Amino acid sequence: MDAYTVEKTGKSITLGFKGYDPTVLEPLMKTLNDDKNVAIVRYINEHPELTDAMLYVEVHKGKPEDAIKKASKNVSAYFSTVKQ
Repeated sequence: MDAYTVEKTGKSITLGFKGYDPTVLEPLMKTLNDDKNVAIVRYINEHPELTDAMLYVEVHKGKPEDAIKKASKNVSAYFSTVKQ
């Protein structure tokens, strides 16, 4: 899954995902929703065969990229503890 920036403002960012995988994106969205600094998390998938999936994140303070990095680290740490 490849991520790229679609749009960025001071308090928000929209990321696009080529080869979207819900196994990765859904835990990330839940972790972002649990962050008190995150105002809005929205998944956008207009048409699965014509457009890439997108993730919109808006924060109260700071940079939205920092919230995404923090959430990504938390999700990674959680899954690294899972044993087979």
